Amino acid sequence: MRQNWLLIMILLSSLLPGLVIFSLAESRRGMRTCLNLFGAIAKMVLVLVMIVGITRGQRFEFHLAMLPGLDLVLRADPLSALFVTLSSILWLLTTIYAIAYLENSPNRSHFFGYFSLCVTVTIGIALAGNLLTFLFFFEMLTLCTYPLVVHRGTAEAMAAGRVYLIYTLGGGGLLFLGVVWLNSLVGSVDFSRGQQLAPFVRSHGLTLKIIFYLLLAGVGVKAALFPLHSWLPQAMVAPAPVSALLHAVAVVKAGAFGIIRIVLDVYGLETAAHLDLLFPLMVLATVTIIYGSIHALRQDNLKHRLAFSTVSQVSYIALGISIGSPLAIMGGMVHLVHQGLMKITLFFCAGNVAETLGVHEISRMNGVGRRLPLTMAAFTLAAMGMIGLPPMAGFVSKWYLGLGALARGEGWLIGVLVVSSLLNAFYFLPIIYAAWFKEEEGEWPVDSGKAGPLECHWMLIAPPVITAVVSLLVGLLANSNLSPLAWVRFIVRTGYGL
Repeated sequence: MRQNWLLIMILLSSLLPGLVIFSLAESRRGMRTCLNLFGAIAKMVLVLVMIVGITRGQRFEFHLAMLPGLDLVLRADPLSALFVTLSSILWLLTTIYAIAYLENSPNRSHFFGYFSLCVTVTIGIALAGNLLTFLFFFEMLTLCTYPLVVHRGTAEAMAAGRVYLIYTLGGGGLLFLGVVWLNSLVGSVDFSRGQQLAPFVRSHGLTLKIIFYLLLAGVGVKAALFPLHSWLPQAMVAPAPVSALLHAVAVVKAGAFGIIRIVLDVYGLETAAHLDLLFPLMVLATVTIIYGSIHALRQDNLKHRLAFSTVSQVSYIALGISIGSPLAIMGGMVHLVHQGLMKITLFFCAGNVAETLGVHEISRMNGVGRRLPLTMAAFTLAAMGMIGLPPMAGFVSKWYLGLGALARGEGWLIGVLVVSSLLNAFYFLPIIYAAWFKEEEGEWPVDSGKAGPLECHWMLIAPPVITAVVSLLVGLLANSNLSPLAWVRFIVRTGYGL
């Protein structure tokens, strides 16, 4: 039985509160908070209903005919459910964090309005049932996130916003060209057909290769693949909740999700391998992994170091898909969730350090752990996961990537994973050591004081502590039936027959 309207309700659960929030006066703090939390909780309930339905074999689809032969299609499959669930949970936590983080800031209705729109289009990307619908929401994401990037309104923020627009609109143009060209060649490209391009390989092999690289470049900008990544560190001028959203939920993850869709659902593994498309993607992902880590080492600004870390870590997803073995695909897909949990923790913590103590540079973080113990405990757990230490979530991702590489006969990638993990350790461990074991160097630039018995407002502490603990649990309990890894195993088995 098809459930058409549930998907629309999932979109509306954040869209409608966002539109109402735009009209609220700045002084309506209570109403704005209620609308934010109501929308986030309602979305999680609706997503839970959808997931239960998927496990029971129900189909969730919505079609809207735009033009003859061109439909906007929403469809819930196990892969889209993975991304929707991640986005919904992290949106709720980011909303709680942002309410406290922006408590005394101007233009909060403007901020939370765009915040809700951003999550709406991210969910639209996850639920897109064909390439046209994916393109629509992917371009909308650029328009909804730009006001968040330039929210502070400073000259630095406006300059970063211009760079962001140049990169993302340029990538959007390439994606548009690829989608139009592919539609003109084979008709509407649905995400549920698998090997739909196989009949065209013999007659249009070169054209399909060119289109693949156009599509890859289009989504690669948002995924921050080298050399299309330069916008990401500059966008760190945005408030911490925006940085967390860009890296863990929305823009970067949307790009990585697009790579998965293009390889597995548009081209299919067999067609992509037949056209020799997987090895260039593997090389590109490998270069990005090492490049991002090396540049992270050189950053003294904490958010910039985390940004280059994202450049590196998100490419594990592309690497897993490009290897193409079932285990490697599982490692790449599950990293979509694991990296999101760990990276949002790190950005929440960076925001706490900056807002509570006025510290932005790593070289000034000596002794931060004694002033902000819960924050730095969460940071330490997430950083351990990024390095790939067991039993953290990052270890599970790298373990499956390594097993998948060996199964495909790509043993050299083990060396890449080892080098990457060492670089991760080199740029995270000095922060942890300085925070816990070095003495403070005088007074902090700013100290907003403790909020009662806590180091700062509870709404700034709870989100990173929760995501850090969850990132530990999803690694420790990876073999349970309720873990992200179990759901990814379900995706690979039922969605792709691997």
